[in-house]
Amino acid sequence: NYPNPFNPTTTISYSIPKTCYVYLKVYDVLGNKIFDLVNEEKHAGHYNVIVNSDKLSSGVYFYRLQARQISGGQGGTFTETKTGGTLACICS
Repeated sequence: NYPNPFNPTTTISYSIPKTCYVYLKVYDVLGNKIFDLVNEEKHAGHYNVIVNSDKLSSGVYFYRLQARQISGGQGGTFTETKTGGTLACICS
């Protein structure tokens, strides 16, 4: 994500190679889920999600991306947890 640290917004980028059900969630350092950013089916492509921190207190937050293949093929799940960077996910 950029900028990191961010104030008041940041952009999280991720890519998926084929249609997957995508979950993108934000957690605090204690592991409590703060909010969902994405919770839906996405087609192959590159995505940017803008996060607004207006309602967040100062601190360290993590985001977790999970992508699950919907049907066909061998099925699979990708999971990545980060505080920064760009995610590229492989649903295989």
